[in-house]
Order: sequence, then C-alpha cells, then structure tokens
Amino acid sequence: MTRPSPGQGALVIEMAGVSKAFHGVMALRDVGFACHAGEVHALVGENGAGKSTLIKILSGAYRPDRGALRMAGRPIAFAHPLDALNAGVSVIHQEFSLLPERTVAQNVFLGREPTRRGVIDAAAMRAETARALDLLGAPLDPDARVGELAIAERQMVEIAKAISLDARVLVMDEPTAALNEHECAILYRTVETLAARGVAVVYITHRMREVSRLAARVTVLKDGEVAARFDTQPAPQTIVRAMVGRDIADFYAPPATPAEIGAVVLDVRGLATATLRDVGFELRAGEIVGFAGLQGAGRAALAMALYGEAAITAGSVSLDGAPVAFRSPRAAISGGLGLLPGDRKAEGLALMQSVRDNGMLGARAFARLLARRSTHAHAGATYIDALLDRMDVRAASYDQEIRFLSGGNQQKTILARWLALDPRVLIFIEPTRGVDVNAKAGIYRLMRDLARRGAAIMMISSDLPELIGAADRILVMRDGAIVAEFGHGAAEAAIMLAATGEREAAA
Repeated sequence: MTRPSPGQGALVIEMAGVSKAFHGVMALRDVGFACHAGEVHALVGENGAGKSTLIKILSGAYRPDRGALRMAGRPIAFAHPLDALNAGVSVIHQEFSLLPERTVAQNVFLGREPTRRGVIDAAAMRAETARALDLLGAPLDPDARVGELAIAERQMVEIAKAISLDARVLVMDEPTAALNEHECAILYRTVETLAARGVAVVYITHRMREVSRLAARVTVLKDGEVAARFDTQPAPQTIVRAMVGRDIADFYAPPATPAEIGAVVLDVRGLATATLRDVGFELRAGEIVGFAGLQGAGRAALAMALYGEAAITAGSVSLDGAPVAFRSPRAAISGGLGLLPGDRKAEGLALMQSVRDNGMLGARAFARLLARRSTHAHAGATYIDALLDRMDVRAASYDQEIRFLSGGNQQKTILARWLALDPRVLIFIEPTRGVDVNAKAGIYRLMRDLARRGAAIMMISSDLPELIGAADRILVMRDGAIVAEFGHGAAEAAIMLAATGEREAAA
C-alpha cells in the first residue's frame, strides 16, 4: 500500500508550542506535532526524549503548562483520559492493561459493555470482538480467558480494543514489541487498512524498518524538544543520527572471531517435550547463538525445557561435558544456567522494590556467593552496587523503586543479577523488547562482553535485524524442531523462508 503523503487528508490532531515541566525539570519544550487523516506519523526518540509525556498530553492524562491542542482545527482541552476517548483519541500502550481472569470480549469492552433491556448483551459483545479480531487477522476466540494467552496474543487483544472504539486518532506505542515477524506483518497490514479508512495514526517505535515501512512523516524528539522533522521518508541512518548522534552500523559489536570461540558448554541431543521434537544443537563458550522462528515454533518452549520449567520426554542435555536434568529453575540456576525473560516486568522484576534489591533477587544464591567472596556485613549491597555501576544502570539512586527506571535500565539490572551469579549459559528472550536504540546498543555490547568472558549465550528474538547483527550463528525453528542454520549477517529473506517452510516448498 502506498503511504499517504502529508496533507492528503484533513488535519485531525495538532499540538503547537507544547511545554511541560515536572518539579522544575522540563520534559517538553515548545513541541509541535500534527497528524492528518489517513496518515501514519512516526514519533521516535530515545527513552526520556519526551515521547511518553507528549502522548499523555494527547490522551488527557496530563495537561500542558503552555501550548495548544487542536482537533480538526478547533481548540480542545482534555481534563481526563475519558475526554480524549470520547473525542476519538485511542492509545494502545506498550504495557498491557488487560484483566487476566476475564475473556477477550470482556476485556475489549471493559467499562463500556453493550446492554439489552438492562442486561449486558454478551452476544453483541462477542460479535463485535470477533469483527475486530477478524480485521487484525488474529485467530482468537472471543470467549478465551486472557490469562491463558501468549504475550503476542494479548497485544492483539489491546489492538482489537482500540479498533472497536472506532477512533479518529490511534496512538500505537511500540505495538510490535512482543510480536514475531508473521504477527508484525499482520499488524502492518492492519495499520495500513486503518490509515486507508482515514484514521490518523501516531506510531511510536524504536524499530527503523517499521518507520520505513509505514510512516509518511517522522518527528524526532530529543531531550524534550523536536530534534528533526522529515516530511519525506529519510534513510534509517538519518533518523538514528538525529536521535543519538551515530549510525546504525555502530550499534552491534563485531562478531566473535574463531579464536574467541571455545569449547562446547551446552550440548543438546534429540531433545523432545510435549511441543519439541528431536532438537539438537551446541553452544560454545564465547559465542552468541540466535534462535529465529514464528510464534509457536518452539523457541520459548526450548528455553523453558532447558531452564527446568517443562518436562523433557526424550534426549539429553550436557553442561561442560556432564549430563544434567534440571527439574526446576532453581536447579538450573545452581547448575549454571541463567534466563532473562521476555516479559521482564511480569517475570523478572519486583517493581515495588529498589534497584539494588532487584539486583539481589535470588537471596540464597547470593548468600552462597558472598560467603565465598566476603565476610563484610554489607557485602551483598556493596557487591551488587559495583555490578550495577559496571552495567551503567542509570538511576537517581539504587534505593529508587525499579518501576521508575527505563526499560533499558531495568534490563541492565537483571543482567547485573546474572553477572553476580556467573552462569555458564545465559538465555536471553527478547533482550531489547521496549528498549530505545541507544540502550539496545549498550545491551548488545554487554552480551558480547559476557561472551568474551567465556559465557555461552542463547538469544531468542523476534527482531530479525537484531539477530542478524548480534548473533554469531542463527538457528531457525519451525514446528518444534530446528530446520536451518545461518552464519552471521545472513539475509532476512532466507531466514524467513526457512521459518515459514517456503524454502523447502520451493525446493
């Protein structure tokens, strides 16, 4: 689909001279932003650039200190998010706002359930939900319980909720952060369909290829100000340079040389579970091995089996040449495995606890570690503080609650935890999900540093450019098995052909 050019549709939403300060610190300074009907306008910038504040003003969560907000040319002021919803502004947030114990349909219509003769019309609710899901191409049952859905499926429910509101302005905040390649393609078609229907789409992303694929215009925020505006589609390198002052090519550390790759650390042979079949591969010290595949291909199931969270029915696993059979995550950690979950906030962090406490989660392991390293009373805090410094975790204080940190700093805190426990194998699941481009570069460097220190790293990611840039080898999974292997810098098209089975079909 051809992207609409700026001004092709009527001006729907406009912000002029918007400024906002918190406790004397300027979050936004004289920001202007506009989106037309039928336009996809990308809003990009590092974490802390001001994107969230701008969107909260647009959605009625904040009121600007100065500046004007106009819809269809008329001044408007939102005192509450409900005012924005009623005016036709819908926001799909990166963090899910779903109730796990309720169904898909109940979540889509939460707080606005259709009624018939004073009773909730469940049939109408299911039918409208099915229509929205059909538009997305999402094969979800409106009666399915949300708590039983995968992360990607929950994201589709959030998008279906926004679609059902029939919004004039749709703000999408990192909508593909939890989606694989196939699901991203479905989302792109959905965005294009919405734009073709005249919806003004504000698209926030850290992924430059999404900007290139979807956006007619791009606004770059940096330090609360507009750093650049592009009314035609610029090269990704130009956008990144405006955001962080350097090129994409500088983001990935060089791949491992043959001399840096050591002996086999993890040897998996003929592994089978309820969803895996005859999986075999090796991880060597000093290398990063990426795992590609569509949702449900078996990558997460493989990680869970290795980590002791899924029963292994056949095959063998050896660690440093010794057979192992981990029956719980605790046993896996003690045996030398570490795992960074795909949903760090739900599975990897205690959000109401401090940065330091999150770095020390797994107190028993820390007690054993520190017994070997120090006898000082506060050795644990001192030791983890040093690791947090080494990870370059940016926080006002390590006593600060971790929920207030950016995604990149939260991820670095989890990395500091594993660095303290010194695992032989580290499994990263979506390591840079929801992380800005500059923080991504830092995480890639940390992963490479860990590998050069002798760790073997298994990297599961739905972002193909990330796998191609960061991994030394890429293994492709489909239907619970490994079906192909590629070297560093492989072509996206070749990997996708293997992941979808088209390569075999063509042969």
